Amino acid sequence: MDERYRLRISGGVLSPGELKYICEAAEKLGLDAISFGSRQDIIFPEKIDDTKFEQFNKIQFVKPKRDGVENIASSYVSAEILPSTSWLTSDKYLYVLEQFKRSPKLRINVIDPKQRLVPLFTGNVNFIASEHEDYWYLYLRLPGWKNTEMYPALIYSWDMDKIELAIENILIEEPENIETVFDLVSDAVDTNNRTVDKPLEVPFYPFPYYEGMNRIGPDRYWLGLYWRNNRYDIPFLKAMCDLCSENKIGKISITPWKSFIVKGIPLHSKLIWEKFLGKFGINVRHSMLEMNWHVPVNDKEALSLKKYLVTNFDQNDISTYGLTFGITSYDSDTYNFTSIVVEKNRQPEAIGDFKIRDTYNLLYAKNFDPNTREYIMHVQDVDKVELPGLLMELSQLYFEQLGTEREEETTGIINKEAAEEEVYQCSECLTIYNEAYGDITQNIVPNTPFDSLSETYECSLCEAPKSSFEKKVLVK
Repeated sequence: MDERYRLRISGGVLSPGELKYICEAAEKLGLDAISFGSRQDIIFPEKIDDTKFEQFNKIQFVKPKRDGVENIASSYVSAEILPSTSWLTSDKYLYVLEQFKRSPKLRINVIDPKQRLVPLFTGNVNFIASEHEDYWYLYLRLPGWKNTEMYPALIYSWDMDKIELAIENILIEEPENIETVFDLVSDAVDTNNRTVDKPLEVPFYPFPYYEGMNRIGPDRYWLGLYWRNNRYDIPFLKAMCDLCSENKIGKISITPWKSFIVKGIPLHSKLIWEKFLGKFGINVRHSMLEMNWHVPVNDKEALSLKKYLVTNFDQNDISTYGLTFGITSYDSDTYNFTSIVVEKNRQPEAIGDFKIRDTYNLLYAKNFDPNTREYIMHVQDVDKVELPGLLMELSQLYFEQLGTEREEETTGIINKEAAEEEVYQCSECLTIYNEAYGDITQNIVPNTPFDSLSETYECSLCEAPKSSFEKKVLVK
């Protein structure tokens, strides 16, 4: 499969003017449609004449496997329309993303853990919002690493770019673990890190329906648009950009599911937008059976398999609400981020004229939650005709266990008469010292008792003395 040119769209966010400029450039390059990628980027789906690129000085054309440039993914698209961390507003996303003015060589994610539309751990460098305003957990899975590891400190919002750049610069050292990365980055840059006082908690929500016209508050709407062939007609997009400008809509957001969302449509313009969609014959009520799929771009075989499976779901009247599906192959280097993965196997060498049929493996995420990053093999080496029945079997398993895992966990806590944890809290700024985590910002290793800290110990955030800390009991 030929790698098509892509355009970096930092955080998956762009203005109507920027999108219209891209559409006009695509037209002049002979295209009638553009596509969206799983990293919230824009893809030119056909071959184009790269000798004409100099005409479009506002665009950086990228072939990732050749240029080594990656896009920054973010959950800006979910702000205001899905559950969110209170301090992580749309404006805050934009301020944070503005830091990254260069072209990163690693995949960067800037994510709210309380939303469900954008996966958390698909980057090499994953910044995930904490409950402390302007502080982020950092999870790394650098090239060559098999697992994702948590950086032992919370990152300050305005340090994110320089820390990511420092991580890029130390790759030449080939760090093998998070401790080495922390030491090298700490030596390279000065930061305003904060100690990790509790583990990241990622609540479970069924995957949302993100298409159509939906209300935000009393006087605005958001619109989600999905085209099953991932070829968005340029005349429609240009006209939509003009309509956004007329309605003073400043941003358009791309999702990782090859769709996009327009937020902030005024109540008084709702009918105008509905007539506009009707004029272009836009369908805004696709079945969830077909929307929540991650299929490689320009892979006709994978798209055909998806259609075959979705048709079988539809004919059997199967519900897949809350589930997501991915199609991949043995040689793919992308991270899985769907509830269920259909993986095509490598074909053995043919002998004579004997025709070899493709076989597939089926995997599902633990609790059907891809954010667990743990996949379980369901079946191996099955024929295509067996897939629909097996996927329906997995769908039924999902609904049978939906919520039960968490109920068991909750019951376990209740039976222990509410698990309690002793911590020490700064009375000045409420920063917590948790003995289980220590304070890596001051070289205090995990499992260090508070009483054994030096009397010169100070709060890592406000520098209050050790005497300012008070013992607290937290109920988990």
